[in-house]
Amino acid sequence: MKRFMAVCFLFLFALMVHPMSSGATSWAYPFVVWDGYVYEITEEPVSEVEEEIGEVTAYNDMAQERGNFSNALQEGTPYYKISGVSSDKAIAVKDRDGTLVKAVRLKEYTYEGMPYHTDSNEEVYVFLGIGALIGLLILFRIRSLKKA
Repeated sequence: MKRFMAVCFLFLFALMVHPMSSGATSWAYPFVVWDGYVYEITEEPVSEVEEEIGEVTAYNDMAQERGNFSNALQEGTPYYKISGVSSDKAIAVKDRDGTLVKAVRLKEYTYEGMPYHTDSNEEVYVFLGIGALIGLLILFRIRSLKKA
């Protein structure tokens, strides 16, 4: 019985330690996603813009997100149409200093996302481990009562 409990605790420990490895994404450049396309944020200043065309709806520098996502700019940062430039080519964004800079369209953003969103899968592993431990304890308690 003690040996089995030790194995159970080792199993629980392994479940809890496993997700602690980093699954972070390494980005090649700062970008925003707008209207289904990735726009690389440059340092080129923009002097004239027209109307606001959108804003960052999700910021994450560790993983991809759905929608108007950015790995560099916070939620709520506005996107603007640049005067005389098609938004198929470039848009303007406010950088962290509040300066309008050009973001150049690179490619289609194809990330579909997960069917559900969690900030971390670590909670899933912890709850599975705790649930497995509780289940095993209940099972052993039932077995010990039957033997008595």
